[in-house]
Amino acid sequence: MDFPDTLVLGGTGRIGEVLRRFWPSGQAVWQTRSAGSEEGWIRLDIGDEAAMKAAAKGREVILCLAGVTNDKAQQGSDFGDNSRLALAAVRAAATSGARVLVASSAAVYGNQSGVLHEESRLMPQSAYGKAKAEMEASVTTLANELGVKVCALRIGNLAGIDAILGGWRPGFRLDVFSDGRSPRRSYIGLKTLARVMSDLIQAPELPPVLNVAAPGTIEMGALLDAAGLEWTGQSAPDTAIAQVCLATDKLLCFTRMNAEASLAENLVTEWREFKTR
Repeated sequence: MDFPDTLVLGGTGRIGEVLRRFWPSGQAVWQTRSAGSEEGWIRLDIGDEAAMKAAAKGREVILCLAGVTNDKAQQGSDFGDNSRLALAAVRAAATSGARVLVASSAAVYGNQSGVLHEESRLMPQSAYGKAKAEMEASVTTLANELGVKVCALRIGNLAGIDAILGGWRPGFRLDVFSDGRSPRRSYIGLKTLARVMSDLIQAPELPPVLNVAAPGTIEMGALLDAAGLEWTGQSAPDTAIAQVCLATDKLLCFTRMNAEASLAENLVTEWREFKTR
């Protein structure tokens, strides 16, 4: 099967960089606001409705990675842009018949125990998580009105472009809970993420929401240990979230992952490969 004609919004962001390094050249057209006329890139402002309509013409899939992260918010960006950018993608898709995949986050679940399924209640704690939850709701409403197929991807921790591996510095300190464990999260390796995203784009039908992560959870401390990075434990504050465990049974209907995808050593290996590409 030929890869669908795909427009990626937010091609210069963190996830966009991962996909560009691991996907074959020419697999998608990448949007940016600042790049020149290099092959494979399209320069446009997502807020420009006419430009978006033109860019969406003939596309089968629009992957919206554009949004505001905590880092961008600290630099003055507005979390509300998460909704505005995703809604622009849906409007453009309505003119071309494209399907839309939009990047959400596991942060929409907040602090809840147990395995978090796509049907679980959303209880975001952070401003970022609340913005992503609002984005999902607004996109769903507009997509239903316009007849656009949309899937919100609730992406777990990305090993290497997260605050742990990616944010490690000498003297790094990590929360430790009363049971002696560091925070546990559902992670996914960067190379695995690229393959999974490719598989999802090629799936003709997706549910409205999908968790995206490797099965199970990994302690952040174990991830640093696997990378040979020293860290010091500190008492976790009451607001710290001990575990975020994403259910992946629905995801595995559209892609494949073996047990090794959840091993800290393999996550580190994929991160190191990403850095060398």
